[in-house]
Amino acid sequence: MKYYGATDKGKMRSTNQDAFCIVPFAEDTAVLAVVCDGMGGANAGNIASDMATKEIKDYFCRSYNVSMSSMQIENVLRSALVSANNTVYEASRKDEELKGMGTTAVVAFVINNTAYILHVGDSRAYLYEKGNLTQLTVDHSMVQNMVDSGQITPDEALNHPNKNIITRALGIYDNVSADLDVVNLNEEDVLLLCSDGLSNFVSFESIKEQLECFESTTADKLISLANDGGGGDNITAVVLKV
Repeated sequence: MKYYGATDKGKMRSTNQDAFCIVPFAEDTAVLAVVCDGMGGANAGNIASDMATKEIKDYFCRSYNVSMSSMQIENVLRSALVSANNTVYEASRKDEELKGMGTTAVVAFVINNTAYILHVGDSRAYLYEKGNLTQLTVDHSMVQNMVDSGQITPDEALNHPNKNIITRALGIYDNVSADLDVVNLNEEDVLLLCSDGLSNFVSFESIKEQLECFESTTADKLISLANDGGGGDNITAVVLKV
């Protein structure tokens, strides 16, 4: 398995409130990847994303073992997000300067050609396979709810003024609900995890073209495209190829 990640503050932000990690297991036969996009005043956003990324990684590494069943892996991943939610939530309650901070999260654990993907918020996972690109996750956002209810079309959602308002995040409340998908992967398939600083500024077709030509610089090239498209937010991309 091959994997690369990169992050950039973009052209419009003074700080980077995104965070990511990639953790290989068993000589690269399994990989955990996490992307978080923080929110909150001053430095609270980057504290939330760093805190959540670290807790998800640490919790999973403490709990995972190679003999686990699929159900046990799913349970550990869900518990890791719950633990991260509790960590961020308690920190925001104890420090007035961090009050209200939170973060999105998209997590993938890939093993034996199976990808376990959890997400909260509007950070996304995409799958490129056999010339096709599929968005695996559904945004937890106000605009996505409007699309689902038929109030606006997907095309109208692309430039809607409320597109950045999310309906779920880690650390905002004392409990959190994450969506989980289990995806079978084939040889040469590529997974992309990204923050909305990428998905909002790079077209679907351009993402597909970059994943089709997967190489060590793919994450960096996606970030360059987001900056070329305006760079209006922090940008993070993690790519994994079976």
